[in-house]
Amino acid sequence: MTIRFTAKRRATSGALIAIATALILCLAPLACAQSQTAAEPAIAPAMMPIPAASSDSPAIDAAPTAALRLDVGDLMDVRVFDTPELSERLRVDNLGEIVLPVGGAIKLRGLTAEQAETAIEDRLRQKNILRDPHVEVFVLEYATQGVTVTGEVKTPGVYPWVAKHTVLDFISVAGGLTPSASKTVTVSRKEREQVITFQLSSAPQAGAGDLEVQPGDRILVTRAGVVYVVGDVGRPGGYLIENKDTVTVLQALALAQGINKTAKYDAKLIRNAPAGRVESDLPLKRILANQSPDPKLQDGDILFVPVSGGKEWAERGVTSILQMAVGVVIYGRL
Repeated sequence: MTIRFTAKRRATSGALIAIATALILCLAPLACAQSQTAAEPAIAPAMMPIPAASSDSPAIDAAPTAALRLDVGDLMDVRVFDTPELSERLRVDNLGEIVLPVGGAIKLRGLTAEQAETAIEDRLRQKNILRDPHVEVFVLEYATQGVTVTGEVKTPGVYPWVAKHTVLDFISVAGGLTPSASKTVTVSRKEREQVITFQLSSAPQAGAGDLEVQPGDRILVTRAGVVYVVGDVGRPGGYLIENKDTVTVLQALALAQGINKTAKYDAKLIRNAPAGRVESDLPLKRILANQSPDPKLQDGDILFVPVSGGKEWAERGVTSILQMAVGVVIYGRL
């Protein structure tokens, strides 16, 4: 009797377990739906629309970067995920093609990096090399879309865009600035029809006064204006002026450390004109006394201050003055 009773209890327990399992399975979807409904209010704030960008944002940052297309000579790093034996650095040949280690030649000229990834993946599938390939293409060098550096640099020319560099980097590659260079640099971007003009910073390590260069950019370093102050002044020479139209006679004399005690107060201004050099008198005494306007100088002007009582210079005229100007070191001291 004891054995039969135990077996009956076990059968009853098994039936109860089966019923409980069935109830759990039936109630589980309802519980999940209730929990999802309860969680919806918590998710809703995260789905709020993102505010639009401010209209005050700079136009340079808002403009999209044009996609660069591959051309002959470009060097790229082709990486096939989880298949290092198919990954390699390849250069586009004269036919506009690259030769894959396995898969043969494939034409990539005129494609963007993303399009090249898709083309290589399709080739690997067509040749039954990989069933589901994942390819990444990194362009290391745009050989035909170099950066042109012109203007006041020591070695103007076209330099290849190898990696991300700034304007100062390419100026360094071009040999640096010439003594007559100004701090004004113009960057022209053909693809975006954009011209950016900015001032080189005296502290480039601070990140200001510099710009990242893109393939195909043209960098122009403009020339600073030069005025020449010769004669009986403290430091004759040629002086760079950043703003070519804002230096006056008195400011130029200040750059030359003023006039000497033996100087004559009737100076001369020699200026280049379409018809040739033109000489004019400058009444320095009246200018210093604020009785005459302080005229502005132009790029290339020569300001000559003669020695008081020196009739010799007055007789020689413009020719001797120009000879003195030539004898002065243009961008420095005597």
